[in-house]
Amino acid sequence: MFEQIDNIVAACIPLTEEERGIFHTLLRWRRLKKRSLLLQEGDICSFEAFITKGCIRSYYINEDGSETNLSFAVEGEWISDPQSFEDQLPSDMFIEALEDGELLLLDHRGKNELLHRVPKFERFFRLLLQRSLSQLQGRWRASVSHSAVQRYTSFLDKYPQTARRVTQTQIAKYIGVSPEFLSKMRSSMYRRAV
Repeated sequence: MFEQIDNIVAACIPLTEEERGIFHTLLRWRRLKKRSLLLQEGDICSFEAFITKGCIRSYYINEDGSETNLSFAVEGEWISDPQSFEDQLPSDMFIEALEDGELLLLDHRGKNELLHRVPKFERFFRLLLQRSLSQLQGRWRASVSHSAVQRYTSFLDKYPQTARRVTQTQIAKYIGVSPEFLSKMRSSMYRRAV
């Protein structure tokens, strides 16, 4: 159950067997059904989740009631609402399972205990945060300076595994276009490629 997460951690920090054991005791395993919500707007995010199986999205509901996907996460990746988790304040996002899945959850108390007992994890979580901020910055830059076609092809290039697992509607909500526009754009791209 821990092999996948242990490999991810080992790529960033070396751990002794004792430190790895401490980490494992603080993780909770959870199974998810497709369409179940891990987090709802207004709730305090109580977890950082490592995905061992499945595909999950985080999203916002806009003032007009439409959804905007913030991120997708698949096996070997983490998902949370960092602001709500760290500050223990109500979230303004939703986190939903797009497939049946399995997670390893680290709660707020457990993370603090882990950082106290195994300080090496400060580096691990800093590296995760840096990667997340870099991806978010790239996404923001693309949203203001790239065309819809560029955003779509960039999504396909960066996340080929995810692109095969989520609907075109979900991709449209991620790149900031309507599903109908994405369908027309894809048809046009296909005709030009042929």
